[in-house]
Amino acid sequence: MAAARIIGDAILPVLQTQTDPQTLDESLKHYADLVGMRITVVDVTGFVIGDSEADASQMENHLNRPEIAQALAQGQATSIRTSETLGVAMMYLAIAIPSEKQPLGVMRVAFPLQKVEADIDRLQQTILIIMVLASILTIFLAAVLAEKTVRPLKDLTKAVDEISAGNISKGLTISYPTVNTHDEIGKLSRAFNRMAENLNTQINDLENERMKLSAVLQEMSDGVFIIDNQGKINLINLAAERMFSAPAANSLGMHFAEVVRQHQLIELWKHCKETGEAQGAAVEINDKQLSLFVTATPLGKTSPGRVLLLVQNLTRLHQTERTRRDFISNISHELRTPLASLKALTETLQEGALNDPPAAQRFLQRMEQEVDALSLMVSELLELSRIESGQVPFNYQATSPCTLITQAVERLRLQAERAGLTINIDCPPDLPPIHADFTRLEQVLVNLIHNAIKFTPEEGTITVRAQLDEINQKKAAVLFSVQDTGIGIPTGELLRIFERFYKTDRSRSGGGTGLGLAIARHIVEAHGGKIWAESEEGKGSTFYFNIPIAQ
Repeated sequence: MAAARIIGDAILPVLQTQTDPQTLDESLKHYADLVGMRITVVDVTGFVIGDSEADASQMENHLNRPEIAQALAQGQATSIRTSETLGVAMMYLAIAIPSEKQPLGVMRVAFPLQKVEADIDRLQQTILIIMVLASILTIFLAAVLAEKTVRPLKDLTKAVDEISAGNISKGLTISYPTVNTHDEIGKLSRAFNRMAENLNTQINDLENERMKLSAVLQEMSDGVFIIDNQGKINLINLAAERMFSAPAANSLGMHFAEVVRQHQLIELWKHCKETGEAQGAAVEINDKQLSLFVTATPLGKTSPGRVLLLVQNLTRLHQTERTRRDFISNISHELRTPLASLKALTETLQEGALNDPPAAQRFLQRMEQEVDALSLMVSELLELSRIESGQVPFNYQATSPCTLITQAVERLRLQAERAGLTINIDCPPDLPPIHADFTRLEQVLVNLIHNAIKFTPEEGTITVRAQLDEINQKKAAVLFSVQDTGIGIPTGELLRIFERFYKTDRSRSGGGTGLGLAIARHIVEAHGGKIWAESEEGKGSTFYFNIPIAQ
């Protein structure tokens, strides 16, 4: 419509000057070529005065054309119909050509609908292409946006999986771009990071506390069990493993009764579980020679159904108490005998023996012997006390084992011969020197040889030997031994003969203080060695001790 008005305004001067038809047709053709439409000019009577494509003089009157009539009446009109001149469907736009009083005529532009449809098809194709491109762009932008949105969620999911798998350090942080965004995902990521860091800190703190508790449990001298409601062992420490010969690798998860196999402990646990009250009892395990005090405590609300068993090993305390009682008993016995003898001798002298010089002399000699025995006992007690307290200095030096044996044997050879015994020395001359205090080790050998002489019948044999220690391979040492063919020692008493004042029943008649072997044990142990005995009743005894070789 706008193009029609522009063309109308352009040809108005041509119509006003009543230009000849040929000039008008040329003008119309010119404008028709510019706009690509057919242009027709009709006067107010319907007579065609110009046409861009046909000869106007040959065209019929157009007053009956609907668009012409409407344009003359209303100033403009449109119409779609088949052209009577061209025979094709056309769209017509008509506008009245204005003048001062009345329109000069009507200018009509026409173009075939086929062209319009073609233009519409092209427009539709263009719109379709634009829509496809827009869709592709939209999908691309949506994918980018989705990736940007989903990536932090993937990071969160991965972090949660790592944490759930126990890899706290790997799941600790979300990627850098995510946490720096200011949207809800960024806030969630930062909150998750803080949560993961706090969780990691708490887990580290708990792990440190667990390690401390584990270290305390493993270093405790008391045994610890934690038993669940089904009787299965949830925890066992090192002390309990040793007491019951039950390694944790084999004991955890097993039933308590299968591990300890002690009915007293099992009953104690059951009673504690049933009553919900703490229980305690002294337990003796004879086959392991253990004296225990066991306390069973329910863990209550902190761990329902579980029981804590604390096993205190009182074996050493009982042994110490038994040694103390034996010490008091033995020293009382050892003191009572000479004191009773002294009292009897004194009373005899007071009752008149002083008037009999030969008898008085014998009594005085006996009194002197008893006083000497008491003095020896006191001296040995002081010596043992000083050695045990570490107050005796040891003069260590490289010492020849054969020289040590020879000198000790020579000191007692005369005594052995008087008892009708043969004493032999077996010492290879190529033995390496030992790291020892010569005087103290000689005291040990003299004590062992003296005991062998005392408890070996007449015509017996004593052999003093030194050799490389092949029993103990952990350190180079020389093994000393004193072997006799005497009365022997009962098997049950071999472990106690090195205790203070301990004497076997057969040795009580032989005199002595019962301190010699205790002193020998402390001297050997002070040298870093070990002393022990092997014996069979009626077939003799052999005492051994080893001393490290001088470096």
